[in-house]
Amino acid sequence: MRIPAIATLILAISAAPLGQAPPTPVPAAGDLGVLAPAGVVVSATEVSSDIGAEILARGGNAVDAAVATAFALAVTFPFAGNIGGGGFMVVRTPDGKATTFDYREKAPLKSTPTMYLNEKGEIDRSLTAAGYLAPGVPGTVRGMALAHQRFGKLPWRDVVQPAVEIAASGFRLPGSIARSLNAEVRGAMSRFPASVDAYGKPGGGQWAEGDRITQPDLARSLNAISEDPNAFYTGWIADFIANDMANNGGLISRDDLAAYKAVERAPVRGTFLGFEIISMPPPSSGGTAILEALNILEGLGIEKTTRGSAESLHFVAEAMRRAFLDRARYLGDPDFSQVPVAKLTSKAHARELMKSISPVKASSSAELGKDILSVTTPTEPEDTTHFSVIDKDGMAVSNTYTLEGGYGSHVVIKGTGILLNNEMGDFNKKPGTTNATGDIGTAPNVIAPGKRMLSSMTPVIVARNGKVVLVTGSPGGRTIINTSLNVVLNVTAWNMTGRQAVDAARSDHEWMPDRFNLEADAVSEDVLTKLRAMGHTVRQMGRQGSAHSIWVAPTGAVYGLADRRDANSKASPAK
Repeated sequence: MRIPAIATLILAISAAPLGQAPPTPVPAAGDLGVLAPAGVVVSATEVSSDIGAEILARGGNAVDAAVATAFALAVTFPFAGNIGGGGFMVVRTPDGKATTFDYREKAPLKSTPTMYLNEKGEIDRSLTAAGYLAPGVPGTVRGMALAHQRFGKLPWRDVVQPAVEIAASGFRLPGSIARSLNAEVRGAMSRFPASVDAYGKPGGGQWAEGDRITQPDLARSLNAISEDPNAFYTGWIADFIANDMANNGGLISRDDLAAYKAVERAPVRGTFLGFEIISMPPPSSGGTAILEALNILEGLGIEKTTRGSAESLHFVAEAMRRAFLDRARYLGDPDFSQVPVAKLTSKAHARELMKSISPVKASSSAELGKDILSVTTPTEPEDTTHFSVIDKDGMAVSNTYTLEGGYGSHVVIKGTGILLNNEMGDFNKKPGTTNATGDIGTAPNVIAPGKRMLSSMTPVIVARNGKVVLVTGSPGGRTIINTSLNVVLNVTAWNMTGRQAVDAARSDHEWMPDRFNLEADAVSEDVLTKLRAMGHTVRQMGRQGSAHSIWVAPTGAVYGLADRRDANSKASPAK
């Protein structure tokens, strides 16, 4: 299959540089989103959304479109789209059955628990920020292949080839990505010649809005993957990765790549105010945490409060605080430790946690978690990407995947065009050290060979009465969980439309640091004063997340909702 005009699709929207926060968007009166009776794809770039929608129009289902979108994002959104990273996919079929695909990266077999500590026993964050020691074994290609094998209708080659064509023929850069690439090539990538060759402007100089970028090495790799996804893990691409790693002090070997497997896992499922919540199980912490928070909020009667009031925000902060504390205590790779998901997502556990919540006073995070607190400031990078898909039959896909930090490890494997992740930074790098500034050192997420690192990615599907209501998720590091929680609450507890729910200001509390973050101008000074009087340390911030979502109205009409915080994003309906 060849999709006409793929090579000439243009990313045409100019925006602020990646990472710069625009003002919190204001919902437009009467705007419900992009009406999409034949299905829709919502992603971070116009080209990738259009490709996914074209796959739907050609008879592909939501999984076909998701696979095509993922590979297209690897070309058009190198900041986070990838084939050198990993992530999670949640799928709900029209009959209400649901499953998930775990293609999270793994620690190389030569990894050790203390490999990122210096001679003083302190974490050397530079080792996971960039370079050849930072990547975990990538999972995206095997994850997409597994999902397609399970559900795809169109041939594998047909859903990968559009990305091949864009990489070979090029696409026009929006201003924000041009500026981001310029900064990246001058900065973190500058010490890696293959990376500069892949993303620097030919002949030198600066990328400008409207310039066409081609990626011939990536096109060659994607073409090999379109013929056989095993090319990445046991073919010539695996040889290139292993050789480049060996020549530069990296740990990923051919054995690591050959041994990697994506896993189909049962989703975590729960109920909230009559809605069914479907999300990702461990090694994602997202599904477990969001269900725990929703259970607490249901018990507190959150739907009876006024959204944005001091009362509602206080309850939301306290639910988030406890969900994140349990995340630190218990969550990790289920193949390496017992994770009590059933307990954590139970209504009984929520009732027990509610006993410690005062309606008028903020809890102390230190007091709640004194059993695991020791006393060092990391933040989990926020540079992930999420996309949502639904087809004409109601099959829905919620997919979040990542390189970890923006441009991952900043390492492009020579001769392949493949940018590798820096996902090893998501492990607990100093066993036993958990502190008030955000470091976690609990055992479930300590580095071990072959282990998947804990993630905050939270792809979510919400249903009611047997029908999909909402498909959502977000980038944003640890804030991902709470961005997804905010959007779900807006639709379910406060009866917002999908457009209102995505546009509305967001909040975030992560247990440690003990701070309640609110998007700028989210609430009035009066509400801020009340929250502080309750004992909350409140910080106003820029944008939180980018929740590219799909909402199905009570009438059954389907709307695609590109998050306006991300000006390059698009909801593309199938024609």
